[in-house]
This record gives sequence, C-alpha cells and structure tokens, in this order.
Amino acid sequence: MKLGVVMDPIGSINFKKDSTLSILIEAQSRKHNLIYMEPSSLFLREDGAYALTQEIKVRDDSENWFDLSDTSEMRLSDLDMIVMRQDPPFDANYIYNTYVLEAAEREEVIVVNKPQSLRDCNEKVFATEFPQCCTPFLVTSNQSLLKEFIKEHLDAVVKPLDGMGGSSIFRVRSLDPNVAVILENITKNGDTKVMIQKYIPEIVEGDKRILLIDGVPMEGAIARVPAEGELRGNLAAGASAVAKSLTTQDKWICDQVGPRLKELGLSLVGLDVIGDYLTEVNVTSPTCFREYKSLCDIDVASDFLDCLETKLS
Repeated sequence: MKLGVVMDPIGSINFKKDSTLSILIEAQSRKHNLIYMEPSSLFLREDGAYALTQEIKVRDDSENWFDLSDTSEMRLSDLDMIVMRQDPPFDANYIYNTYVLEAAEREEVIVVNKPQSLRDCNEKVFATEFPQCCTPFLVTSNQSLLKEFIKEHLDAVVKPLDGMGGSSIFRVRSLDPNVAVILENITKNGDTKVMIQKYIPEIVEGDKRILLIDGVPMEGAIARVPAEGELRGNLAAGASAVAKSLTTQDKWICDQVGPRLKELGLSLVGLDVIGDYLTEVNVTSPTCFREYKSLCDIDVASDFLDCLETKLS
C-alpha cells in the first residue's frame, strides 16, 4: 500500500528508542511505499486535504537510518492509509492537524489512530472514563479543591493534561511547604486544569506500559522503573526498562478498556498501569516497541502492520 506517516522530524529521533522508526522499517520490509510528512506539512485547500511530502527509505542503522526524496505536494487521497504519530504536546496545532486528517478520511483514506478520537481522548482524562480501574483522582484548576484532595489523601501526584515523557509531574504531600507554589505554577494561577491522583507506592516497582492493538493487549508489559531518587517512570526521564508478565489485574484492566478502544478506532494504544491501577491511556504516539522486542521477544511492529493490512483487505 501507499502508506503515509505523520511524525516529528525523523532526523531528531532517539534511534535506540523510537517506535515510529520500527513501524517504518517493518512496513518497508513488506514492500509498502512509504510517504513521510512532518506535522507542519499538512494543509487544506478548497478541493481537499494535502501535505508537503517526501518518499522515505529507512534502515536499522544508528549512524544513517533514513534517506528522503525531494519534497513534493500530494493530495492525501492519493494515499491508502495514514499513520498519525505526532508527539504531544497536545496543543492547538495538533488539533488543527486532526481536522486535516478528518478531511482525508472523508476522501476514504484510512487514518490510524482515528483523528476524532485523538482529539476527544485526552491521554490523562480518558483514563477517568474507567474509574473502576483508577486510583482516586481529581481534574480541576481550583487550588482549594486540589489542596483538599492532598489533605484527604496525604500523598498525591499532580500533572498537566497535555504533556509527555514525565514533564512537569510533581509529588505533593500534605505537609510539604511548597504545595501552594507548585499548584500555582502547574495551574497557571488557577487558569489551567490539571490531574491529581493519589500516590501509588508501587511506582518503585515500575510504571507498566501495556500496548494494545485493536483493543487486544500484547502478551507482556514493559515496566519503566524510576531511577534512584526519581518519581517518574518514564524512559525519557531516566527510568530503566524491565520485562513483566501481565497480572490478573492487568488483564482485567485491558478487558475493561479494550472494547472501548476498538469502538473509537484507537488501533494502537499504550496503557500505563502502576500497581493495580490504570493511570493514563496513551493514544497519540505510544512507544516501547523496541523494548518489547528486546526484552519480551514480542514484535509489536509486525503485529501492528498485520493490523493495518487487515484494514485494507
């Protein structure tokens, strides 16, 4: 097929960890024609959706992992499928790109993940659709409510709704003298909503990433174990990756969430699970493909391409 991939600049990726590159390498091995698009290249005209595109060739070579053709203008309807892999922050420009991709959908291009669902399913807030799976939480910009939550639960984690990679995540305790200033800063003095969750002590054992394809989990998980003295279980924040089997609780959480993901056209999703609790549902550009392959011997890229090819059959 003629497969378009929207991703951040490929020259700036972390070769050892980038999952989009794994997708491209697998797709190329299956003889698909790959078309590369950066997020800023998407645009609309009166006659439809377009992008400034380049044909791309990829290699599993840490010194030289891609070649790009000259840039040309392309109607997105000339593609069979588009994989949207733009990283957060989930800002206005991200939303505008989902509008362009929806226009491509109207021209019968398959877009994965579905643009409307990318727009509707904030990675933090979407988890609250499954409260039975979550630790106590609150989404608000009101500092009095946040302080009451901390007073009730004594130990909590507060984070922005639009970040990634563990950025701007704070652990706050009831007796912490810096609570007020942390809340002022993260809510921008009460103007911006955040999520606060009861602290889950099992974070020391790792923040598990469970990848699901069409609502079905991989037969394993990658636990991101925080570095010494760190709160955040994010590889981008220095956590180390460890293979884990799925527990009975992990499988129950996947059973709760999986059917809804399939219903929404969210074909590739990463659940974040700490201890027995779902904490986030990553829908934009979930990672850990390489860690799954090296630590669990699970080829997520191959399974994902199988899924994409089935959508065209």
